[in-house]
Amino acid sequence: MKSDKPAYQFFDLKGKNAEYKDVVKKALESDIVFFGELHNSPICHWLELEMAKDLYEEKKEGLVMGAEMFETDNQLLVDEYLSGRIKEKNFEAEVKLWDNYKTDYKPLLVFAKKNNIPVIATNVPRRYASLVNKSGFEGLDSLSNEAKMFLPPLPVAYDPELKGYKDMIEMMGGLGGHVTPNIPKAQAIKDATMAHFILQNVKKGQVFIHYNGTYHSDNFEGIVWYIRQAQPDLKILTISSVEQDDMTGLSEENSGLADFTLCVPSSMCKTY
Repeated sequence: MKSDKPAYQFFDLKGKNAEYKDVVKKALESDIVFFGELHNSPICHWLELEMAKDLYEEKKEGLVMGAEMFETDNQLLVDEYLSGRIKEKNFEAEVKLWDNYKTDYKPLLVFAKKNNIPVIATNVPRRYASLVNKSGFEGLDSLSNEAKMFLPPLPVAYDPELKGYKDMIEMMGGLGGHVTPNIPKAQAIKDATMAHFILQNVKKGQVFIHYNGTYHSDNFEGIVWYIRQAQPDLKILTISSVEQDDMTGLSEENSGLADFTLCVPSSMCKTY
């Protein structure tokens, strides 16, 4: 019988054990922090909130939060809720919320509201991701100027050779049949949009912490790739999240995904 049952363990880029305080220290030295989460992991969501608290303690008004879980056309609602202009029930009725909002993301917004921390809705409106999935990036050209306000500048750069996009096609059985080259492009428009709206809200001396599925920042690709194309000098810290049966070391497949990797037991309960 093991004497202890750790709920998580951080590892650095070289696969060596790291402590939570090491991650926070590096985060405070960064312009942008990507907390790549497993969407249904209670440990991820708990640490996201704890890290926000610790970063705020040091940075105060120098902290900005952003999230994949909110779409750019809902920024007005987010702002109105955080400023107290609209009631919580109106916000939750009108904004496009993920099913696990109340358990996993609401605590972040409540904390942000209490401390006047800006929260940036960064993700592309899902209808436009669906449009790219159907018609490619070209489908976005027909949108109105008003609609394009919620997107990055067009045309969008795209590298189909990035590992994340190639792996997506392979995971779905390869090109052919229902799998088309547009499927990873629908992910890329999310990455490009998130990068664009993060960059619009990054200011010198501040820390912008962004919450997204770990896929969108693993291997320093996805959102990170787009930010590097635009502003290569920004200090970026990435956190990946993985599950393993054995917590004593980082498996080969999980190595090198990010500056820090948060490892959670495979047996950990899920939020959904």
